[in-house]
Amino acid sequence: MLDLLATPGLIWVVVATFTAGLVYGFSGFGAALVYMPVATAVIAPPLAIGAFAVSALASLVTLVPRAWGQADRPNVLMMVGAAILGAPLGIWILATVDTVLIRWGLSAIITITLALLIAGWRYRASPTKPVRATIGAAAGVMMGSVGLNGPLVILFQLGGQDSIARSRANTLIFLTLSSLSLVPLMAWQGLIGWEAVWLGLLLLLPYGLGTLLGRTLFDPDRERLYRRVAYAVVAAAVLIGLPVWNH
Repeated sequence: MLDLLATPGLIWVVVATFTAGLVYGFSGFGAALVYMPVATAVIAPPLAIGAFAVSALASLVTLVPRAWGQADRPNVLMMVGAAILGAPLGIWILATVDTVLIRWGLSAIITITLALLIAGWRYRASPTKPVRATIGAAAGVMMGSVGLNGPLVILFQLGGQDSIARSRANTLIFLTLSSLSLVPLMAWQGLIGWEAVWLGLLLLLPYGLGTLLGRTLFDPDRERLYRRVAYAVVAAAVLIGLPVWNH
């Protein structure tokens, strides 16, 4: 634990965690997009992913209870189940692929997601259960490999016709519950140990405070403003986390 606290740059991981919680609290997405580029520039990806999954426990208290009543629970829970089934494949990718390559992939995924969101992409058809399950499983693979279970689900939710309140609630519940599943899955495959748990507990407070503050700022009538702020923060995180800064 003391060695962990002495990690150079750890303060930036704490700052990124608070900012991630803030963005997550008011937008219902974007936490991992903000956290992962910064965290993986300081600590190894498996440790960063495992610690962030532990810190997601805060959302069970600060955000999930209010979102639960607004969400399309049966479909969201089905997607969570599909994500859990897809995550082991992603974890295998994490264990076998070069760290720098993962970070470049992470930056590319975030950039593409941002571009599509900013472009205002939408779909009109009502998604079927197989489509939802496929999206959930693909998100699980991404979650296990680069710690990002959000991009596909964010696009799926924001590209539909749901109200911003329901879309936010669906995304928030999916991201929180699927993230928590990573802890036992990664431990089972030997990728993380107690170090990830200790770091996650350390990040629990800044993340929880960020989500509480973000929740108070959420107003469905000011959707455009909050999307713009979230996009700006995520774009800054991409630039900070580029592997070129330490190579």
